[in-house]
Amino acid sequence: MNPQDLRFAKTHEWVHVGEEGGAQVATVGISDFAVEALTDLVFIELPKLGSHVMAREPFCEVESVKAVSDVYAPVAGEVVAVNSRLADALETLSQDPYGAGWIAKIRMTSPADVDALLDHAAYQAQCHEE
Repeated sequence: MNPQDLRFAKTHEWVHVGEEGGAQVATVGISDFAVEALTDLVFIELPKLGSHVMAREPFCEVESVKAVSDVYAPVAGEVVAVNSRLADALETLSQDPYGAGWIAKIRMTSPADVDALLDHAAYQAQCHEE
């Protein structure tokens, strides 16, 4: 996916919205900025399939040699897919954060959640300030 076409949370998660089975589904991952800040990743606790998540609430964790970091759901809804391949291939998060490094797909209950997210230019400006 092209990062310029994505929306971003201030907490460094990205969202790509598409339609699957007549529902709005958000594919969620973490930005390359976040992956670089975390450095060497050692573990990911993926969200549970079928779980209901709230926007701006933790829904999984990523552990690096430095710390354990929450990953926040940028939108509310039901987790309808998880990228289980990440558990055995964490390097995918750094090698392809906007493609094969996606974490989960969420069937959105409130598509308006996306409106609260940053576009690419605003997210890049935030990253330069950090």
